[in-house]
Amino acid sequence: MDSNRKTAIIVGVLFIIATVATLLSGLFFTSIYDPDYLTAVSANENQVVIAVLFMLTASASIVGIPITLFPILKKHSESLALGYVVTRIFEALFFVVSAIGLLVILSLSQEFVNAAAPVASYFETSGALLLGVFDWSGILLDIPFALSAVMLNYVYYSSKLIPRWLSGWGFIGGALMLVGGVVGMFGVTEAIYLAALIGIQEMVLAGWLIIKGFNSSAILS
Repeated sequence: MDSNRKTAIIVGVLFIIATVATLLSGLFFTSIYDPDYLTAVSANENQVVIAVLFMLTASASIVGIPITLFPILKKHSESLALGYVVTRIFEALFFVVSAIGLLVILSLSQEFVNAAAPVASYFETSGALLLGVFDWSGILLDIPFALSAVMLNYVYYSSKLIPRWLSGWGFIGGALMLVGGVVGMFGVTEAIYLAALIGIQEMVLAGWLIIKGFNSSAILS
């Protein structure tokens, strides 16, 4: 098995890990949206910690993808390959900020529960600010993610490293996701559905890379 084939498999697996870890993390931090989250989060400590571990796993996978792909992408466009690395690092950083936010909310909840006579207004204000950081991090990470998808699939399309129907699908999905990310900053929650196209494409892409790999004739020596 040559190095390019190995790279394709590794990247495909990392795409799957990043997506699955992200989805699983969402199943474990639901207590922060409980109306009585100041006590609910503390009562669900293990679930919150598991959510953080999944988020950190997703972050590591997200960074690993462009680093692994860089040697191949730079042969076709070094500037876009570098841009892909930078945008995915920014995406991962927002994930890390969200994870830290969850841990701080957990600490605040534990302090609230353990306090003999908690000052509700103080904890509620602090909790609201931390939830705001968590929510905004989740919204803002969509933008570098979308930009990275556009750049990656543009290189794929122009180089024919993968079938053009697949890279074209990803380019359109990334563009829609970018629109959704910007609109989401203005409180349009329905914009999240614009992520569906690129989300499905990434899983199809991952499967293609694992099973088929890159088009060997399109890889420059």
